[in-house]
Amino acid sequence: MKNIEKLVESLHLKNHLQLEELPNLDLYMDQVIQIFESNLEKTKRKEEDKVLTKTMINNYAKGKLFFPIENKKYSKKHIILISLIYQLKGALSIQDIKMTLEKLNEKIVKEDLDLEKFYQSYVRLTENQVERFTSDIKLGKEEVIQEVTKLKDEDSNYLEQLLLISSLVNMSNFYRRLAEKLVDEMSSEGE
Repeated sequence: MKNIEKLVESLHLKNHLQLEELPNLDLYMDQVIQIFESNLEKTKRKEEDKVLTKTMINNYAKGKLFFPIENKKYSKKHIILISLIYQLKGALSIQDIKMTLEKLNEKIVKEDLDLEKFYQSYVRLTENQVERFTSDIKLGKEEVIQEVTKLKDEDSNYLEQLLLISSLVNMSNFYRRLAEKLVDEMSSEGE
């Protein structure tokens, strides 16, 4: 297996739009897409993949994942919300994302929240999580190697990869399931 540190580095985990990268003027959809494509292109699994498309944005708007746009233009606040949606959609359903962001959208419309300050907190937390993730992966790989050594099989490299993949998927499922429970809790509190 390749050096796990290089694999983790190739993931480009610090993949959030930074506030200073976002213009303070309203943009058309194509301009919004260009911001995402140019800033997050390294996060794509395959070169032909798209970070964001018109269809995605239209689906988010139809699903009311963000407050309505004006004059076919997206504000900085819309771009921040689309960035949050982009990150959340990796683990949550569109309905769960809608539930999660509903109150945030209300607060934005009422101007009852400094969205930029909130987003900066979110980015700081995720950057801290990148460091924790990198450390956890190194420890997890060591545990996998210990387990594979016990098997004494000639396909140890394959078995190491298989156990690491299975372990990562398992941890991912734990986090996703907890996030879903929190969404459910949020939903029941709102009723």
